[in-house]
Amino acid sequence: MNLTILGCYAATPRTLTNPTSQVLEIKNRLFLIDCGEGTQVQLRKNKIKFSKINHIFISHLHGDHLYGLIGTISTFSLLGRTTDLHIYGPKGIKELILLQLRLTESWTTYDLFFHELESKESEVVFEDKRVIVKTIPLKHRVYTNGYLFQEKPDERKLNVEAVQDYDIHVAYYQKIKNGSDITLDDGTVVANEKLTFDPIPPKSYAFCSDTVYHEAVIPIIENVDVLYHESTFLESEAALAQKTLHSTAKEAARIALKANAKQLILGHYSTRYEGIEPFKKEAQEIFPNVLLGDDGVSFSF
Repeated sequence: MNLTILGCYAATPRTLTNPTSQVLEIKNRLFLIDCGEGTQVQLRKNKIKFSKINHIFISHLHGDHLYGLIGTISTFSLLGRTTDLHIYGPKGIKELILLQLRLTESWTTYDLFFHELESKESEVVFEDKRVIVKTIPLKHRVYTNGYLFQEKPDERKLNVEAVQDYDIHVAYYQKIKNGSDITLDDGTVVANEKLTFDPIPPKSYAFCSDTVYHEAVIPIIENVDVLYHESTFLESEAALAQKTLHSTAKEAARIALKANAKQLILGHYSTRYEGIEPFKKEAQEIFPNVLLGDDGVSFSF
């Protein structure tokens, strides 16, 4: 599982910082999460192949998470894309994008599919054989969702030496890898655990975009491997965080601690601060395993 931060600063883009956007690679799928201004430029800078992105997840309809979407869609067309593109986001995102395409007469070279969200409960929005994606309802000034990406468990690994010792025919190998016990010709039942090894445990990633401190997310993201949580402010601006429905670094750490997350990544920093190291320092007072998100930084888990 790999995460590339394209942008992780709040509000307006600057010469050296970009608004929220990131790419998650999980089980050989590339998912684009949020799409602030300049996302297509950041994709190029980070050498991410546009053609591999078939699903885009938008947390909410604030500009620093959305205004790069029409540009990204247009760039895909200019590159001659023909593969379908699926966009997940709040109700209204379809109207917003289609209006821009219509008024600019810039229809895409590929089919666009919009999956508009309005439920205030967590729901599955994407699922295939390898990955499942659920919403994480957040609490912000407009309707907002985070997203939980979960790998599905791999099949069990065949213990070739063991199956040969039991003289089990190759025709049963897939059944064994699927987790079944095997009954031998003499009626003996061989437990699957004797014929296989445990697969690599599936990983999970939770993206919590703009939100005030909101403990309702904890049951949804419990035991997550990696949690990205907004940390717009330091404790000195805690009152402002409450007023604007954002979080502090310490509040992000409290969510990570209570959810039993293995790793916390901070982001969505207010540009009022001269540096981001104080965010890590404050968060580590609550939760030890803290990483700082920053533009162009990649993490492998």
